[in-house]
Amino acid sequence: MEALIPVINKLQDVFNTVGADIIQLPQIAVVGTQSSGKSSVLESLVGRDLLPRGTGIVTRRPLILQLVNVDPEDRRKSSEENEPNAWKNERLYKGVDGEEWGKFLHTKNKVYTDFDEIRQEIENETERVSGSNKGISDEPIHLKIFSPHVVNLTLVDLPGITKVPVGDQPKDIELQIRELILKYISNPNCIILAVTAANTDMATSEALKVAREVDTDGRRTLAVVTKLDLMDAGTDAMDVLMGRVIPVKLGLIGVVNRSQLDINNKKCVADSIRDEYAFLQKKYPSLANRNGTKYLARTLNRLLMHHIRDCLPELKTRINVLAAQYQSLLGSYGEPVDDKSSTLLQLITKFATEYCNTIEGTAKYIETTELCGGARICYIFHETFGRTLESVDPLGGLTTIDVLTAIRNATGPRPALFVPEVSFELLVKRQVKRLEEPSLRCVELVHEEMQRIIQHCSNYSTQELLRFPKLHDAIVEVVTSLLRKRLPVTNEMVHNLVAIELAYINTKHPDFADACGVMNNNIEEQRRNRMRELPSAVPRDKMAGGAQGEQEGGTGTWRGMLKKGEESQGEDRHKQQSSVPASPQRGHAVNLLDVPVPVARKLSAREQRDCEVIERLIKSYFLIVRKNIQDSVPKAVMHFLVNHVKDSLQSELVGQLYKPALLDDLLTESEDMAQRRNEAADMLKALQRASQVIAEIRETHLW
Repeated sequence: MEALIPVINKLQDVFNTVGADIIQLPQIAVVGTQSSGKSSVLESLVGRDLLPRGTGIVTRRPLILQLVNVDPEDRRKSSEENEPNAWKNERLYKGVDGEEWGKFLHTKNKVYTDFDEIRQEIENETERVSGSNKGISDEPIHLKIFSPHVVNLTLVDLPGITKVPVGDQPKDIELQIRELILKYISNPNCIILAVTAANTDMATSEALKVAREVDTDGRRTLAVVTKLDLMDAGTDAMDVLMGRVIPVKLGLIGVVNRSQLDINNKKCVADSIRDEYAFLQKKYPSLANRNGTKYLARTLNRLLMHHIRDCLPELKTRINVLAAQYQSLLGSYGEPVDDKSSTLLQLITKFATEYCNTIEGTAKYIETTELCGGARICYIFHETFGRTLESVDPLGGLTTIDVLTAIRNATGPRPALFVPEVSFELLVKRQVKRLEEPSLRCVELVHEEMQRIIQHCSNYSTQELLRFPKLHDAIVEVVTSLLRKRLPVTNEMVHNLVAIELAYINTKHPDFADACGVMNNNIEEQRRNRMRELPSAVPRDKMAGGAQGEQEGGTGTWRGMLKKGEESQGEDRHKQQSSVPASPQRGHAVNLLDVPVPVARKLSAREQRDCEVIERLIKSYFLIVRKNIQDSVPKAVMHFLVNHVKDSLQSELVGQLYKPALLDDLLTESEDMAQRRNEAADMLKALQRASQVIAEIRETHLW
């Protein structure tokens, strides 16, 4: 079990080199109010004067103190705690003879055997980062002490909790210190050493209050009561030490520190510990063996070992997971480019392949939140475009008066015996022309999606492109330019598809002929119904004559439909002309050009029939054309835009970008990419080293 604490120290050394807080290592954090005796407790554990002392705020940066027990008979143990042997060689070369020494992380391999130098270095390093005023910093100082008189421990000395800013301290000093303390003790793998002076009320202990915020059950809090010798006369700490005032699960330990006078008189820690033992035997004889600095050191050692044992399996898993993540991250950053020519060709080919695969639906990264690539193009063709065409009304924007006017205009000056075919063509072309706009919109939507595929490939499929922003921009420009060139060609083809339909109205189309036949049958059925509805008083010869007249007109033909009702039309025309008012400028003369065109009036039976026939024919033919357009436009878009871009993308990219003059410029990495690659490589190395350190622990160490 003793081997576990050095293992954690090694892990701390490993992660300190990369300056990372991604692994929460087991440690002991010392928390307490300002001047409650935290630093004195640490010095007692070390057995030497090594920390800055004084009034007010002295500890202004976290001090991570690693105590390493070394056997004076076997110095090799010390070298195991620090991988290189440089410190040992340096000591030997300098001829320094001593059984205790210290090392700082920031001074690399420099060895300190004079503990006054260590104290001075702590002060200098604190001022270097925190300034000469009373400000604080969260950047820790790492100090490792090798001694045969210490137990293996890792402690963090934190700034004391203060309430009122003094001197040049910022106004929010209390909040800054509180956040710094919480940063360390929030770590679930941290044991909290809550230091409280015995001459204050335990119920007002800030250290225990802060500890309870993050450790509500008190499972990782150990309370230390300092200054037992400074309590008021007639009082003692018996109830406190027995845990009757505030119970703490890990226990309460009382200690006696050196006074400022003792420090000024250079009283050594060993004498202080001897005096402490005598004081405890005198004042608290029943509790003497469970209090004092030596008992505190053994307790902390035992707690930390058991705590490490409990944390180790999870720590091992966490390190392995992070190593895999950083391995993947490093892979995404890619290797430094050696052969630029082949790298450029490889990236261009990969992008072109991914672009085509995204259209085909065989891409490595399939989008799950929305339709993308070929799937969206399919959706545009069959859902967006299809529904838009189906929503176009065959007779939209066409009123009965428009139809009637077209019929009249097509007959010229002569009254028509038949419905002129020109009027049908004129009106049906007008309706078919309405299909052009949604067809061109379909091309536009597909073009937009082809643009979006570029971004999709950049984000998901070819992360290597992010390394080379200039190459990425150049590829986007080439593909965008290619799409831009194909857009007018595709639009022209779609425009021609509609123009082809307008060029020749094929009334002999099989579907149109069938529709006409159905329509004729319907008209014949209506005629028969009218014949049945005639009153029985009508003479038979009149009925026959009427029927003969219908037959002469050709049942179901335009002539038959128009012949009936000519008289009523003539009467209507006569009524309209006789009811025209006189023009005010011409007196009683009538200007025929001023005759108002009737906007809404009741149509005669013949006009009604003519309009009905034309509308039915328009609707029938429009549905045929719409079906053709709905089928041919997607085919045209696929051929002229999508497939053409797919087939020519690779050659276009190579032709535009694969040039010796552009190699260096295109393969220039983004400024921070090399730095991020180095950081990821360092972190991966540290994690792999940490994994090795943990793997070296024998299972027997855990029990």
